[in-house]
Amino acid sequence: MTATRVLVTAATIGWARIAGQAATGYAASVIGCDAEAAVERELSATETPDGRPGVSLLFFGFSRDALQKAVVNRVAQCVLTCATTACFNGLTGDEGRSIRVGGMLRYFGDGWQISKLLGGKRYWRMPTMDGEFLCEDVFGTVKGVGGGNFLILGETQSLTLAAAEAAVAAVRAVPGVIAPFPGGVVRSGSKVGSKYKKLKASTNDAYCPTLRGVVASALPEGVNAVYEVVIDGLDLACVEKATWEGMLAASRCPGVKQLTAGNYGGKLGPHHIHLAKLLAGP
Repeated sequence: MTATRVLVTAATIGWARIAGQAATGYAASVIGCDAEAAVERELSATETPDGRPGVSLLFFGFSRDALQKAVVNRVAQCVLTCATTACFNGLTGDEGRSIRVGGMLRYFGDGWQISKLLGGKRYWRMPTMDGEFLCEDVFGTVKGVGGGNFLILGETQSLTLAAAEAAVAAVRAVPGVIAPFPGGVVRSGSKVGSKYKKLKASTNDAYCPTLRGVVASALPEGVNAVYEVVIDGLDLACVEKATWEGMLAASRCPGVKQLTAGNYGGKLGPHHIHLAKLLAGP
């Protein structure tokens, strides 16, 4: 997938969080959303271009064109509209691999927008009712990796969910990755295809406890709940690192019976993360 990093700053970390949460809403899976996105981490005033607190957001799309459309729409509706915010590119990249954000949003200024070139970067300043909105012109992109995953099989719903929460906390501590689903945890793990021709994906029945006995179940005895953690990253190495850290955290929790992953036979893309090989590595 194509990925970009968006830095949002504001007068307070509270307003930066609000903008980040709004801009990354409804972005769990490109099966039904325009992008996969989440807050990567919070930023101190010493880490941002304008010396204010902020958040780092990662966005993933099927193509550069699709990603630009999603990011422009989300920044327009959720960051430009949010009190005191500004928006900056968080990735370096050449012009041929960039997307235009501020350059698309400048028209909101209705002719009053101003372009500034600082340090070789172009910024757009658009007047707003609380001052102005500053947005960098172009944002770099990279070829990222989407859809890394592992499954946590546990004795009870509560114990398995606690393990999933611990896993997500460990995943989020790895730079360059996000867990885009709500709270980073997926209850509705899916398989490729469906008995209904219009659906690209459907419930992963082999891991549904209520279907044990009527399908070819993959659940060992004593497993009564399964949660999935899906990971998107800026490169394969950080997805592998996050997978390792997440599985390690889950394995330390009570009630966890098994760790595994969805295996789609190469149907979802070229990258394969073999868990046994990953665990045997350094």
